[in-house]
Amino acid sequence: MSDPTSNQQPESRQQNIFLVGLMGAGKTSVGRMLAKRVNKEFFDADAEIERSTGVRIPVIFDIEGESGFRAREEKVIERLTAMQGIVLATGGGAVLSPVNRARLRTHGHVIYLRAAPEDLWRRTRRDRSRPLLQTANPLAKLKELHAQRDPLYSEVADLVVDTGSQSVGTLTTHIQSLLARLEQGVDKSPV
Repeated sequence: MSDPTSNQQPESRQQNIFLVGLMGAGKTSVGRMLAKRVNKEFFDADAEIERSTGVRIPVIFDIEGESGFRAREEKVIERLTAMQGIVLATGGGAVLSPVNRARLRTHGHVIYLRAAPEDLWRRTRRDRSRPLLQTANPLAKLKELHAQRDPLYSEVADLVVDTGSQSVGTLTTHIQSLLARLEQGVDKSPV
């Protein structure tokens, strides 16, 4: 097994696309559409955790706490990043682990779907399945998470794409064109 912190880029790197960003940024929606368009298999890390445990993520948080969930998440990220030819929507906190960040950087193109905390709050305010937002002030929590995680998302990303109010289709088309430029070596810096 290769060292996830190695600077060598395996050939499979260009075959995988990993989406990172806060909850509500559109990772799953964009990931599904992108996978169909580029003929790759789609995976959602959170859905994989639920499938393997047989319970919803809020239950894992209730029983094992965030640290227990993050340990499970790290194992899922390890398994999924070892695959080839996939599009992966990571959980919002996957970048908290240095090991996860190294695996993502090493095994695929990483795209950070960036959104303002206010936009994320509008998108998630009615969603009760997000344990970290079950608080008296979800917008304040999103601002806190954004401040903590934005530097980590930016660090790991090959591309940074602001999601704004564009449709999933428009956003996916934009990402496809950025990926094509990246793979041609035209633009290797975040956009």
